[in-house]
Formats: sequence, C-alpha cells, structure tokens
Amino acid sequence: MDATNNKGKSPFNPGRRMVLAGLLSASAAALIPWALAEPVADAEQGAFLAVSAVLVGRQVLEPGLATRIYKALVAQDAAFPANVRALLTLINAEGLTSANIQAALDAAESKLAAVPRQIASGWYLGIVGTGEAAVCVAYEEALNAAVVADVLVPPTYSYGAYGSWARKPI
Repeated sequence: MDATNNKGKSPFNPGRRMVLAGLLSASAAALIPWALAEPVADAEQGAFLAVSAVLVGRQVLEPGLATRIYKALVAQDAAFPANVRALLTLINAEGLTSANIQAALDAAESKLAAVPRQIASGWYLGIVGTGEAAVCVAYEEALNAAVVADVLVPPTYSYGAYGSWARKPI
C-alpha cells in the first residue's frame, strides 16, 4: 500500500518500530535457548548480546559492561551493528557454536571474521580496539578475571602493607 492511500497517516510509526525491535530482540534470544534475555536499548544491542552469549558461553552477561562494550565498538566502527546482525543470522542459519564460529568465518574468508575477535576482546580483556584507538572499558569486571576468580584474585590491590609486594621471597 502506498503512502497516498494511507488516509493521511504517515508511513513511519515509531510505536510499530519499537514493537518490531522488541520482537527481534526476543527472537534472537529465543534462537539461542540458553541465553537469558537482558534489557536492551534496541534490536542491534539485542543482537550484540545474543552473539556475545554464544561467544563467551555465559547465560547472564552484566548489562552495564555490555552497554559499554557495545558503545565502544560502535564508536570505532559504524558498520558494527549491521555486521553483528549478519553474524547472528549466520550463527542461527548454520548452527554455529563458540567452538566453530571463528574457524568457519576464517575458512570462508568472511568479512565478518573480525567481529567475534572484537567482541571477545571486549568481554575477556576489557579492551576495545587496538593501538592508539584502544579503549579500556573494564578491568576487574572483564571475564579474564571472572573466569579464574574462584582461585586467583586480579592484581588490582596490594594485600599487605605498603611495599610488601616488593620484598624478595624467602
């Protein structure tokens, strides 16, 4: 139906767009059954969370950190949201898992091959980007510390008196 036959209504409907974005986010989470749905700002961020859940193998991802990582990735690459949506579509279509995503993308020489690395770097290292464009979005919240937290404590504090870390071992 064209816009002239719409009885004076604008073809753009913000409410409808919001419902569609919500449905897309919900369907993305539903396609990955073990990923718990988190509140998201839009469909693009929903796709990012779904892909992140697959890549890092976590059922629940910290929403504040997810937002910081996503915003930093978008700031460095305007095409990032579209690439994440394309990657999510590929994951769902081919049944890819965290164990074989990167190998499949590298073998196909896909333009999406860098996306899983960017996302994993953000989650595990707390760093988005490389070189002078690198941005630190997390330190003690990064998953590289969370994975070993039951045994190791990230070296963020000195646990003794001032300078105790500098004493030579006995």
